[in-house]
Amino acid sequence: MKNEIVWMIIGMALVTYIPRMLPFVLFKGKELPPFLQGVLKNVPYATLGALIFPGILLIQKDIWYGLFGASAAFIVSFLGANVIVTVLGSIAVLALYSLLPH
Repeated sequence: MKNEIVWMIIGMALVTYIPRMLPFVLFKGKELPPFLQGVLKNVPYATLGALIFPGILLIQKDIWYGLFGASAAFIVSFLGANVIVTVLGSIAVLALYSLLPH
């Protein structure tokens, strides 16, 4: 393996490890303010939304395809179904939608 690739892997490992390690070192034994705790609890949901939303709009040329699938998933999950049922419900709605003449 070339030296450049080895150094690139080491660099990527450091860039990945340092941001994950720093909060543990800097905030060890300290209590974060309640407001900041609330903000940090919502970061995974905001990130997930930012990753999923463009995919909903760009899954096919027909924008309704993604919107119907997302709506079906939202409704099924809002009714309390688990993840598997939510995904299968969305797939079923999109399968029916794809059978319709366009």
